[in-house]
Amino acid sequence: MARGLFAGRKLRRDRLGKRWLKKPWKRKALGLKQKYDPLEGAPLAKGIVLKKEGAEQKQPHSGIIKIVRVQLIKNGKKVGAHAPKDKAITFIDEHDEVTIAGLGGSQRGQMGSIPGIRYKVVAVNGVNLDQLRMKKKEKPKR
Repeated sequence: MARGLFAGRKLRRDRLGKRWLKKPWKRKALGLKQKYDPLEGAPLAKGIVLKKEGAEQKQPHSGIIKIVRVQLIKNGKKVGAHAPKDKAITFIDEHDEVTIAGLGGSQRGQMGSIPGIRYKVVAVNGVNLDQLRMKKKEKPKR
């Protein structure tokens, strides 16, 4: 490591080179989120429900996680989305238009014991899913 009186340029250039060893900076510099993310960098996306499923949790948990297969309107990609909280899946039918958001797992991954599911359902036919669950609003008929 340079320590001399005029070593500032070398220290700066070395620091810029070391940036590529940091994974978050490298992903940002190469634009990998926009490249490989089905939502294309957006926080929310709309899609059509293809089917409702149940997925088993990973060890050491047991139980069935309610998920829906969604085809995104913007690019036609198919993703799995989790219907959060109790009885939320009953308000989602096939061919409904749902809004999905990221689940918030670290490093763009899954949350907890849900296998391979990286998104959650936020709204159904333009109505917030929590308001449907609490019976504050009704789902509009299409």
